[in-house]
Amino acid sequence: MNPDQLRDASLLELFALEAQSQAEVLNAGLLALERDPTAAEQLEACMRAAHSLKGAARIVGLDGGVRVAHVMEDCLVAAQHGELLLRPVHIDTLLHGTDLLLRLGCPPGGDLDWADRDGKAEVDALVLRMAALLAGEEVDADAWATGHAPAAATPGSASASAPEATVAETIHPAPPDGTAADTVPGTTTASATPASPATSAPGEAPREPQAQERMLRVSADTLDQLLALSGAAMVETHWLKPFGNALQQTRRIQMRALQALDALQVTLAAGAANAADSAAHAALAEAQRLLGESHQQLSQRVTELEQYDHRTGQLSHQLYDRALASRMRPLADGLTGYSRMVRDLGRSLGKAVHLELVGESTKVDRDILEQLEAPLAHLLRNAVDHGIELPEARRAAGKPAEGSITLNARHNAGRLMIVIADDGAGVDLDALRAAIVRRKLVPEETVARLSQAELLDFLLLPGFSMRDTVSEVSGRGVGLDAVQDMIRQVRGSIRLTQESGRGMQFYLELPLTLSVVRALLVEVSGEAYAFPLAYVMQAINLDRGSIEQLENRQHFRFGGRQVGLVSAAQVLQQAETRRDEDTVPVVVLGDHERTYGVAVDRLLGERILVVQPLVASLGKIKDIAAGSLTEDGTPVLIFDVEDMVRSVEKLLSEGKIDRIRRAAEAAPVRRKRVLVVDDSLTVRELERKLLSNRGYDVTVAVDGMDAWNVLRAESFDLVITDIDMPRMDGIELVSRIKRESRLMHLPVMVVSYKDREQDRQRGLQAGADYYLAKGSFQDAALLDAVQDLIGEARA
Repeated sequence: MNPDQLRDASLLELFALEAQSQAEVLNAGLLALERDPTAAEQLEACMRAAHSLKGAARIVGLDGGVRVAHVMEDCLVAAQHGELLLRPVHIDTLLHGTDLLLRLGCPPGGDLDWADRDGKAEVDALVLRMAALLAGEEVDADAWATGHAPAAATPGSASASAPEATVAETIHPAPPDGTAADTVPGTTTASATPASPATSAPGEAPREPQAQERMLRVSADTLDQLLALSGAAMVETHWLKPFGNALQQTRRIQMRALQALDALQVTLAAGAANAADSAAHAALAEAQRLLGESHQQLSQRVTELEQYDHRTGQLSHQLYDRALASRMRPLADGLTGYSRMVRDLGRSLGKAVHLELVGESTKVDRDILEQLEAPLAHLLRNAVDHGIELPEARRAAGKPAEGSITLNARHNAGRLMIVIADDGAGVDLDALRAAIVRRKLVPEETVARLSQAELLDFLLLPGFSMRDTVSEVSGRGVGLDAVQDMIRQVRGSIRLTQESGRGMQFYLELPLTLSVVRALLVEVSGEAYAFPLAYVMQAINLDRGSIEQLENRQHFRFGGRQVGLVSAAQVLQQAETRRDEDTVPVVVLGDHERTYGVAVDRLLGERILVVQPLVASLGKIKDIAAGSLTEDGTPVLIFDVEDMVRSVEKLLSEGKIDRIRRAAEAAPVRRKRVLVVDDSLTVRELERKLLSNRGYDVTVAVDGMDAWNVLRAESFDLVITDIDMPRMDGIELVSRIKRESRLMHLPVMVVSYKDREQDRQRGLQAGADYYLAKGSFQDAALLDAVQDLIGEARA
């Protein structure tokens, strides 16, 4: 090695770039060769990758890299020629060599002499080990049974390498697919990375320079601003169309004026001819001439404007599509290293398991992709540790000894669908019930009545684990709750299913991008609103005669079942527009478990909207997620459908669908008001009925955020809240109430059927006045506690 050469850090950066690129080829190829050692295509790809790395290491004077890549190439060439059948011990050594080459390119602590000092022993050991294998000698098969990948090779490390404030994207000049390239750690601003002739095999012509040669680091904020500006430009160009339509209308008026003048000329010609008539004829002819010329010029300008409108419209859409593409990346960019991670983790646990990726080219928003990396790793680690059985158990169950985990990604109705499934044993539901009872989350008699879906939901609770002991892989209760938090942050959902003995499936549904949304535009009380199409099951014109009133609730038949109906104006607390039509426009929202109809004033059609986040100082606005502009510049509010569904459930549970006020209504005796906060419809309804039957005026909220919005607008005598809720849990709600000067004296009772001592302590420390842990509210305990706090229902 030439020390002076390696002193130039930029040369080492070039090798690091080459090593990262070729390591992806080697990792994927070697994992495939582990399953099929004679796969000619994979052997060729891996051999060429090792040969390229050898040439790159020689160019930069990295002797250790040359030695490692050379013995790897020898092994792969021998396998190609049939002189060697690759076994797991060969694959382990080749994978370790790949990791070592990555480490040589990015030495620990940035020490340029690491390969000659601290790393020399490891290089020598690998070279000797590979030489022994090539000589047919037996070596310790467990020496490198699991990967020793450096940080740069672990899943998700690429995105973490750039500073958070200036997340870098690599931009290619006019990429063929319109997408942005990967982030490449170590590149410098406007740096060029010329292809090295040594990366070609002997006797081959140097490879053509790739589009990856010229790269530019651009901050994420700059890309976001570019996208916002291109979206605004697209909106502005749409203004030309109505302007052109107005000119066309002016042109038609001119045409009618010309026709009127022609008729007047005919009338004058029929009259007596005199000097005055001659002057009138001359004036009329001049007016006809001038109007005709102006009409001709206007027609020409209208044609030019239409052509300009067409060109600018195309250009603005292309600009916007390119700006949006800079945010979109193939899912594979976030999956680098996962196949290796699954394989190595399985080996460390004594399991044979492989990861199958389907749809890795599916495009997804950069921000979503970055948030997906850690949660997907959690799910895959859980699948290996909890799902896949040991080979002996799999054989006994009639399964292949090697387990399989599938990650399937696809687009569906404008959403990103990711399904992670394993072919393991699934979750032992009896053991899960026992863990729930053992952790005192639910009484034994209650947990026995829970369905499979309800039981599996406990796996998503913070800190929940079925393991009593902590290992290096799992048992700490961290992972699935992090996945759920991430899904909620990007307005997605997660669902767990399983078939006993055939594995578990995690269904993740997320938006493709946070920048644009396909939406259904509607009109409510004279204002435009948008429903994201991902949440819309159907938009219908409902016959008024098919609306039924049952127990103070409105219903209609949809999909063979009764669906609750509520007015969008009522949800938004706006004046409802009265219409005389025989049909009502209704947007059907939700999923198969929760389906509701929302009546609107008009359906305006589908649009693709550029999402404009609301000003942060406004805080969370009830039922609203973001804003946008239509093509003619009309402002639109985009509904937060999950929030709206909670609001609909609240109205239905309270039985307040009919809000018609009677003119002559006696002033009622004041009843004490209680706010019940719980994300479970069953618990809310049970508590509401108990308190209402005792005479209290009860309002319900579907979670802590909903309750906080209600408390800021209305007055109550008591708040009863659960602990575990989405968006804002009960502990945070209690803390906010006690910090607010207007509310600090408001009594708060915490009621939770998941009796956990830590929750009790946290609730009381936050300021709760009473903590009640009950698996059932069929006795007087709840009512007695309410009476102790605020007295009888009548004021």
